[in-house]
Amino acid sequence: MLVLIVAFSMLLTACTSNSNKPTPTNSGTENSGSGNTETGGEKEAPQEFRFTLASEPPSLDPALMTDAQSGIVAAGLYEGLTRLNKDGEPENAIAKEIKVSEDGKTFTITLRDDAKWSNGDSVKASDFEYSWKRTLNPETASEYAYMLYYLENGEKYNTGEITDADQVGVKATGDYTLEVKLFTPAPYFTSLLAHYTYLPVHPATVDAADDWATEAKSIVSNGPFLLDQWVHNDKLVMKKNPDYYNKDAINFTTVNISLVESDSTVYNLFETDKIDWIGAQAGSIPTDLVGGLIADGKAEVTSVASVYYYLFNNNKVPFNNAKVRKALAMAIDRQALIDNVLQANQTPAHALVPPSIAGLEGKTFREMYPDTDYISENVEDAKKLLEEGLSELGLSSFPEVTLLYNTSEAHKKLAEALTDMWRKSLGVEVKLANQEWGTFLESRKAGQFDIARSGWGADINHPINFTYDLIHPLSGNNDGKYNNAEVQKLLDGSLVAATQAESMDMLAKAEKIAIDEMGVMPVYYYTTPTLIKPGFEGVFSDYSGHLDWVFGKKTN
Repeated sequence: MLVLIVAFSMLLTACTSNSNKPTPTNSGTENSGSGNTETGGEKEAPQEFRFTLASEPPSLDPALMTDAQSGIVAAGLYEGLTRLNKDGEPENAIAKEIKVSEDGKTFTITLRDDAKWSNGDSVKASDFEYSWKRTLNPETASEYAYMLYYLENGEKYNTGEITDADQVGVKATGDYTLEVKLFTPAPYFTSLLAHYTYLPVHPATVDAADDWATEAKSIVSNGPFLLDQWVHNDKLVMKKNPDYYNKDAINFTTVNISLVESDSTVYNLFETDKIDWIGAQAGSIPTDLVGGLIADGKAEVTSVASVYYYLFNNNKVPFNNAKVRKALAMAIDRQALIDNVLQANQTPAHALVPPSIAGLEGKTFREMYPDTDYISENVEDAKKLLEEGLSELGLSSFPEVTLLYNTSEAHKKLAEALTDMWRKSLGVEVKLANQEWGTFLESRKAGQFDIARSGWGADINHPINFTYDLIHPLSGNNDGKYNNAEVQKLLDGSLVAATQAESMDMLAKAEKIAIDEMGVMPVYYYTTPTLIKPGFEGVFSDYSGHLDWVFGKKTN
């Protein structure tokens, strides 16, 4: 079965505690129209948090979300059974109690009875059953449906092998009791419950209109914040939800999200005190300023579990030839790109799995399987490979191709520097084209590109999230359509390996084969440089490099 990350079950144990976030007391009163709250007879001053996104969230429907922008907004709008803390560990949210059967295959989840939808309805177990089955329904066309393949018959329902949704392993056995049956033990399942594919939606709202998630007025949500305004291509405004069960832990009364593509404009907004934060997928510092701001101690830079890479369209000439792909990968100087363009202490990537992703026995995966010799940056060898590859394709010269990126000054500068290296080293001309984020995602998913930029951040702290997801021939996130039968065999085998060591070794071998054939071209492992105005606490870049803002506060 095509089930992602089963090997992960050998490595992690379930965690259902609320160790970091405040314990819900529900003792505060509702927000007034001005956004003030009263506690103990004293008015609490309104708190505002302001940041930017580079473009519109392509979707605010949890079943259809695939990107960081949508996820950052959804973190405030929706509440799942669990949430991940700063270190990527799960903590109970709507789930009040989670019990696991002795065989590890049945989860009995008791929900809080005080969680409400924004229209006043109670959040019930049946809402989760409806939502998960809707995501798996092939008619929904959810790209991330495979995250629910852990459920008994989840994959079979999604692929059309069975048509009866009642056979899927999730059932509301009471108003606030959810029974989840897995096809195989997965003690880390509480981490997966925090992913946006497991978020609930309001059934009556979804059934009433297909476009329910496209306007603020039609979205019914259950999270810490309500979507007050959505002015398309301009801004989103979120207000504190007075009916959120844990409202005493929410300090921001208003969150303003401006939609701004230009990094220089984002920085000017920060400098003129119009936004409070830049970084972690929520605005970017202009690349020519990053180094100086870090050196001056004004910007904080942290390593995150993410990789920046380029996709080759493996089904199009000339990228259907591995030698051509390898030649382009070998002809660039990754450290020079970091030093001269990116300037945020990134690490050159010669594979897919970032340095911070866990391995075994206290070691990271990259400590176990160093990637330093996976790609040889050698221009002379690259020239020979390119000539051989073109000859095998019957081409006398490199054809006209285009590198596609989503609109961003940083992506543009990197693409310009990269294509300049190819021009100087190989005599290869590559055109550049950019598209708005949503359109770019559609083009990439449809295979309407020659070369396209991409990035991948961790959903869970395990190397299979960067191997199975990106290079398995049948993965929905393998947009370059890299296809190698041995890689598929190794990745599938890693899911059912007898030992942890065997599973890790299979993942490493699959990754090495894919890089040897340059199915994708890694460039660097991310860091995230961030700027934040003084007086904010609890706002940070999480372990995967995304802005975590929901439980933040302003202290002055």
